Amino acid sequence: MTDEDRFGGYTPGRATRFYVPLLVQAFSQCLTYPLVAAIVSHGSLGVDSLTAFAQGQTVMFLIGAIGGGLIMTGMVFARTLTGYRNFIRLNTWMMASLLAIQMIAALPPFDALIFRDLLNLPPDLARVARQTLFWGIPLQATFFVRNVPLVVLFNARASAAANNATFIRILLTILASYAFVKVGWTGAMWGLVAMTVPTFAELAFTYLFARRYVRELRDDAPADSALTQFRFTMPLALGGFLLAAAPFMVATFVGRTADHVAMLSIHYVTIGLANAVGYAALRMQAVTIQFPPEHDGDRRVLRYAVAAGLVLGVFLLLPVLPGIADWYFHTVQSIPPENVGKARVTMLIYAIWPVLQTIRGNAEGFAAVRKRPNAVLSGQIAYLGTLVAVLAATLHLGMPGWLMGVTAILMATIATTAAVRAHLALADRRQ
Repeated sequence: MTDEDRFGGYTPGRATRFYVPLLVQAFSQCLTYPLVAAIVSHGSLGVDSLTAFAQGQTVMFLIGAIGGGLIMTGMVFARTLTGYRNFIRLNTWMMASLLAIQMIAALPPFDALIFRDLLNLPPDLARVARQTLFWGIPLQATFFVRNVPLVVLFNARASAAANNATFIRILLTILASYAFVKVGWTGAMWGLVAMTVPTFAELAFTYLFARRYVRELRDDAPADSALTQFRFTMPLALGGFLLAAAPFMVATFVGRTADHVAMLSIHYVTIGLANAVGYAALRMQAVTIQFPPEHDGDRRVLRYAVAAGLVLGVFLLLPVLPGIADWYFHTVQSIPPENVGKARVTMLIYAIWPVLQTIRGNAEGFAAVRKRPNAVLSGQIAYLGTLVAVLAATLHLGMPGWLMGVTAILMATIATTAAVRAHLALADRRQ
């Protein structure tokens, strides 16, 4: 039985009912990072501590991104009971392997090689980054375990239930961000605690909400083995790794500019907000998988993606407003007054990004529907290649460090969509 038979085909109303909870969930999940940033930046090292914390998490997410294609894999294959069980096996294998890599990266001599030699952090900030990476292992594990119930909820179009679990996480994070600063529990390690404990709660409720849908799974169609699912997810895994390498590359290039610590602080504070909306926009992948084209030339979901991106872009204009900008960038995130204007300009440029992300999500979701993960991989290779090329060019041309990241990210997103579409078009010609 197809999803169209069970739930009905595409209409703007059905797509919105499915997408809005995903959007709110993604936005809420990413919103936890700016909230936690307030705890970190109020520590003894000030906003410099946020730079080190973000560098540690960048490496953590770079490792975890190798499993970034698992949710898309589960949405394609975990639709029967056997397929679901095989997906659990795959998810567990990858989680164990990647957590071991994260632990090794946080130990000598690799920690010094990564944070001091490659990312050019001073010794005190390199120590904070290493601690963030090591003690982030439980948080990373939670993200992997959460894949299983999320896939079940998405395949049942119960995205609102997943959203409710995330609301619990965001509420606990808000409470922690206020209470921790109030009682003086500040700095990178307390920020990590404020991220990890609410994520445990989110995981518990996500499993609770998914239980009823697991009981409904049946073996009414042949199921692909865990090895078949692994072969499907590996191009997505490599693509996810390349995509997660982007912040790492931005930090590497911006770290070579004048006043690089201040420039990185502006980048991390602004990308924290932009990612919240950009990640929500990219959930258009799931919408496209649930509402695939019904015939050649069906562009309804693509048009829906463009409209959704335009609406999301409005949210990134709010921090540009003078009163909000001064409050958030200076008071909350401890950006010096002379750099608030730079942060405002960066957010204004980022307002274009959600449209590019929804279009990209539509292309990647369409590639998943057609079981062409190599098309997604092509897009991720194009993303990293374009990002590095633009960063290198802007560094050579003397562009200010705070402007380099947003310029490279926008250009790389455009290149991703073009590469995915080109790969699919070439595959069609070969058939």
